Amino acid sequence: MPTKIVYSTNATATGGGRDGHSSTHDGAVDVNLVVPKEMGGPGGDGVNPEQLFATGYAACYLGALRFYAAQKKVDVPDDTTVNVTVGIGPREDLGFGLDVKIKVSLPGVEKSVAEDLIAGGHKVCPYSHATSGTLDITPELV
Repeated sequence: MPTKIVYSTNATATGGGRDGHSSTHDGAVDVNLVVPKEMGGPGGDGVNPEQLFATGYAACYLGALRFYAAQKKVDVPDDTTVNVTVGIGPREDLGFGLDVKIKVSLPGVEKSVAEDLIAGGHKVCPYSHATSGTLDITPELV
């Protein structure tokens, strides 16, 4: 748990959930939601929660990696990328579960340094912390 909240936001979903609408209170995010064809929906224009989660996680993780690198006084190349894949499927008990994979590219960074940055970023990233114990995520260097 955070010791002090320095920022918060909120969003409201309307309609059918996965086939509705969602927006933040300030209007910065305002999206139509659509169920992907792979999940029995119509697909088409709109996004789904897994896309939003993958996008947010990738950005947050890259920021956390850069924060960790700054603490270690290591330069992170401008062309560094974080790719997050989010899958969804049924659980054995009831409901659905997520599968998350993180791939990090740190061009020109020595392998041992890159692996330390990846592990450190994973340790300080709030998304990684929030999912620890519920998802098995091991970021990898590509």
